[in-house]
Amino acid sequence: MKLKAVALLVLATSFSVYAQKDKKKQAIKPKQEFVSELISKMTLEEKIGQLNLPSSGDITTGQAKSSNIAKKIEDGQVGGLFNIKSVAKIKDVQKIAVEKSRLGIPLIFGMDVIHGYETTFPIPLGLSTSWDMEAVERSARIAATEASADGINWTFSPMLDISREPRWGRVSEGNGEDPYLAGKIGAAMVRGYQGDDLSKKQYNFILCKTLRTLWRARSRKRLQHS
Repeated sequence: MKLKAVALLVLATSFSVYAQKDKKKQAIKPKQEFVSELISKMTLEEKIGQLNLPSSGDITTGQAKSSNIAKKIEDGQVGGLFNIKSVAKIKDVQKIAVEKSRLGIPLIFGMDVIHGYETTFPIPLGLSTSWDMEAVERSARIAATEASADGINWTFSPMLDISREPRWGRVSEGNGEDPYLAGKIGAAMVRGYQGDDLSKKQYNFILCKTLRTLWRARSRKRLQHS
């Protein structure tokens, strides 16, 4: 009799858990509807906060709650953090965003993963001299795998400036003065960072590609002739 009672209790509990999971599953709304509804709940300050990406500095593991940035995250004044490294530190601040902010919006984490993360590769200008697109793609793949494993999901690479001004201090971040070569390397790095299937979790690495120098050069010319 006791065994029957225990069996019925376990069965009832299982059905209850299943029903709760099923209810949660049914409660998930289509992405567009969910996003629209979330935005409609946000105050102007919270919307501006999502555009705020401060540099966190070196937050000591376990000290996120008492850091300057913690209160801002809790108040919805921060959308992401730049230059925070390690799973433990990222987990600390993400927990504040998800569990303590009004809307529970997760943070995005960015870092300049330019030529490697834990594994260091030659600088982009050095890589460009190889003309080896397979090696370039592989270096980006390794960097993305290492960085995303730590929780970094946003990088500011590849840098696709075409630099023909030796006095410019960031020539080393680009791929030289040949647009064809820079284009090929840019495509290889994007494939390496993101792969060819963005639905795969291991490819969740957002890129912010920069194209500044051509604009600056043209602007400078226009200023000189005006």
